Amino acid sequence: MIPKEEFDALFQGMGLAGDYERFSRYCTMLQEWNRKMNLTAITEDRGVAVKHFADSVLPLTLRDIPAGASLIDVGTGAGFPSVPMKLLRPDLRITLLDSLQKRLGFLRALCGELEVEAELVHARAEDAGRDPQHRERYDVAASRAVAGMALLAEYCLPLVKVGGLLLALKGSAGPEEAKAGEKAVSLCGGTIREVKSYTLPGGDPRTLIVVEKVSPTPAGYPRTSQKLAKEGPLG
Repeated sequence: MIPKEEFDALFQGMGLAGDYERFSRYCTMLQEWNRKMNLTAITEDRGVAVKHFADSVLPLTLRDIPAGASLIDVGTGAGFPSVPMKLLRPDLRITLLDSLQKRLGFLRALCGELEVEAELVHARAEDAGRDPQHRERYDVAASRAVAGMALLAEYCLPLVKVGGLLLALKGSAGPEEAKAGEKAVSLCGGTIREVKSYTLPGGDPRTLIVVEKVSPTPAGYPRTSQKLAKEGPLG
């Protein structure tokens, strides 16, 4: 992990304060587990701090998330963005959704090490979205680098309550993705409220697409994985 002084300066530059000890343990576990399974291509200390940790928490400075909100992280991978968010916002009730059991093994060990409370769900997003235990149960769905906006809307919006939000963490092509995903967002009960462009410390461009769930998702969505593969993204 980067030195504490550098870490503190990184977070203070975003207007945030992070627990160096816990983020450092997160970095170490990520690097150690990545030697035996593929969690991330970014393993260098500075890269983890900026391109994983800072990237995950910057949206907290761009959009207010109500206290005590339930948040599902769709395709969470190594826990991004929800676990870093939880370290800054312990009031959030997070659910980590991933289709690979091996990644959930890492997340289970990580949450134990960091003393983070989280529900872990082993499922594909399109299956979880049709499951009554998860359909329209969450205040917020968040997803980072999982799919294009049209697919992401279909994966995520069925999980969100009416009045809730989808936070899509995107790269520099985010505005174009938002435009291309408008029809899918609408079909799944959402409307795009904001498309915010910003940069990570160091200058890498990012986009936060904020979608509000304005009506229930029709029963036909999400489509099954077979239909998704055959028919492609909505729109």
